[in-house]
Amino acid sequence: MAEEKLPGVLILDIGGTHGVLENIAALLKKHFCLITMKEFLENKKEMSKKIQSVFVFEGRPTIDQELLESLPYLKVIGNSGVGVDHLDLKMISNFGVKVTNTPHAVADPTADIGVALMLASARRIVEGNVLSFLDLSYFFGISHFYYHTDDLFKSILGMLLQGKEFLRTPFSEASAFPMSCFFFLAA
Repeated sequence: MAEEKLPGVLILDIGGTHGVLENIAALLKKHFCLITMKEFLENKKEMSKKIQSVFVFEGRPTIDQELLESLPYLKVIGNSGVGVDHLDLKMISNFGVKVTNTPHAVADPTADIGVALMLASARRIVEGNVLSFLDLSYFFGISHFYYHTDDLFKSILGMLLQGKEFLRTPFSEASAFPMSCFFFLAA
């Protein structure tokens, strides 16, 4: 399919500090004609006819009334993040535009980081790293960090969860340890 026949997607840029990652852009190019904000601003009249979607990556480009008014064929705004707090959903819906996001994209990595923080805290990894970095481990003895630490085994893990979809992740991560898991599901 020729690039002209593909639906146009407005993005801030490819690569750089705030642009779409190059590997994601390569994937998007298989299905869409990517139009950067620079290209759009240089030729608004022509480009606005092609753009049917805006891909928001790391909160950019900013979606405001001026942008929405300049995109008469816009159908959807795809947000690559979990939240949509940075988008004015009421204003966007007044233009008849839909908004999508990826609500479960960071559930597993968040659980991984939670378990990593529990392990680092229990085993005093940060303190040991500082002593090692400052070359003070000779004075304090590294064994102090192995024998005088808390143990995750047979501990109790309590969690406050913000939705049923997150039940699976924390418990599957914590199941590597023989610990009791309790949760409170907030409404």
